[in-house]
Amino acid sequence: MLRHFDSLDFPRPTRDALALRFGQVSTLLDQGAVADAAHLFDTIRRDYESWSALVDLRFAQDTTSPTAKAERDHADALTPYVTAHEVALKRRLLEYPDPVAVAQEITPHTLELWRTDITTFDPRITGALEEEARLSGTYTALLAGAKLEIGDEQVNLSGLAPYAESTDRAVRREAEQVRWTFFERNAPQLDDLFDQMVRLRHGMAETLGYDSYIPLAYRRMRRVDYGPTDVARFRNDVLTHVVPLVHDILRRRCETMGWEVLYSWDEPLIDPHGNPRPAGGHDLLLNRAQTLFECMDGDLGPFFRQMREGGYLDLVNRPGKAGGGFCTSFPTVGMPFIFANFNGTQHDINVFTHEMGHAYQNWKSRSLPAVDLLWPTMDAAEINSMALEFLTWPHIDLMVEPGQGERYRQMHLISSLSFLPYGVCVDHFQHEVYARPTMTPAERHEVWRTLERRYLPWRNYGGLPHPTAGGRWQAQGHIYRSPFYYIDYALALCCAMQFWIRSRTDPQGAMAAYVDLCAQGGAQPFTRLVRSAGLQSPFQPGTLADVVRTARGILNT
Repeated sequence: MLRHFDSLDFPRPTRDALALRFGQVSTLLDQGAVADAAHLFDTIRRDYESWSALVDLRFAQDTTSPTAKAERDHADALTPYVTAHEVALKRRLLEYPDPVAVAQEITPHTLELWRTDITTFDPRITGALEEEARLSGTYTALLAGAKLEIGDEQVNLSGLAPYAESTDRAVRREAEQVRWTFFERNAPQLDDLFDQMVRLRHGMAETLGYDSYIPLAYRRMRRVDYGPTDVARFRNDVLTHVVPLVHDILRRRCETMGWEVLYSWDEPLIDPHGNPRPAGGHDLLLNRAQTLFECMDGDLGPFFRQMREGGYLDLVNRPGKAGGGFCTSFPTVGMPFIFANFNGTQHDINVFTHEMGHAYQNWKSRSLPAVDLLWPTMDAAEINSMALEFLTWPHIDLMVEPGQGERYRQMHLISSLSFLPYGVCVDHFQHEVYARPTMTPAERHEVWRTLERRYLPWRNYGGLPHPTAGGRWQAQGHIYRSPFYYIDYALALCCAMQFWIRSRTDPQGAMAAYVDLCAQGGAQPFTRLVRSAGLQSPFQPGTLADVVRTARGILNT
């Protein structure tokens, strides 16, 4: 029977208790009991990850809670010690004198992941990992604590979204000004936080024998089947095929709206009649979503009902809540959790369907034999989330105001295409920053402006000082908290749009392939999962060009 979320309470681990449990794994290996050792090792990791996920979630739900922060600090301090134990045992299993016995218990892909993992840690970087986690929490709390005045209302950063999409151009400009005034006011702290992070990460890389943080970052992301050269080629494909299309879309929007100049605050207004809005508030949307998922093939409907009845959703924006959206899970329970910040805009639908894709995948793969396989690497995981955004299109009318379904689909396609140049800009920025870790904050801002002019040549901040000077990147939390986790969205989008193209002529086949991909979880690396779903790799020449050609034809651009 499914445990209700409110009843979850995992044992709080300590260093001594964990050392004892991991020591039992070593004892079993000493005795030649490989199967028992592998099972216990997996059980310990599932227990720890369930507790850690709940701690992170509770902090995100209320960053102002002293209790949640204290528990998060305890987890941050504990994590490097857990990693040390895990790496030692992974290394021992990889070097075990009877590899046949190990292979009978642990999948080849899991062993491939472990070979990567053991190159990312050494006890000498324990203190640096603790400090990295602390700095990440500081960034999260700083942004979550934003109190912004607009009109007669006080909002947080997520609450600015309805103003940013207003049909009133003056209101959109005010929202943009309020947003960047907050970042300008906090720029010294944000620069200092990031400077500390860059130097810390570069130092860890040097300690581990790398020339820069870049190869270490790829290994921390568990990218075992491609590298920076492949990513650079993909970025160039976006520059060649997507940037001109988005520029054409924005040029046509300018003409339609009668604007002489397109400013940054105009870009969020994708639909000239106003971006389609959700059909209603939180409760109505969840009821409609239930109907939507029951209309689709597979078992999405029953699964979503379990999430609702079990309390595995937190979707309402409120003060003190961390921004953004994510999906987490508790391996010992076998149930994922969706976190979001509904604000009454079309983003509510985008984020919800996106995170639901993550949740469905995790639920479908919950019975896989190893904790390493429950999630794919993030590049592949984002295919599951982004593909569901597109596969819900036939029923998306349920989620928007009456008569706005087609406008929503058009807007979603345009916003997806428009994301790609920004996504590769973020990735390129990180490669430049970590290749030259001694850059000053001012130099980093100039690098961003240079890349922004390359990938987003239409971007005009209308003289707003902070973003004009190159500070836009400071609002992108991934750059601070999850370095090099951003190209994953762009790569996955290229794959998700292939699902969309297939669904136009073979909806049942597309859905069946999607369900199968979700059920595989992380059983294979990114490129092999892509191939298994009948998709073409984003790194394959012509893949992105073909996707863009289809989209351009549909948009008549």
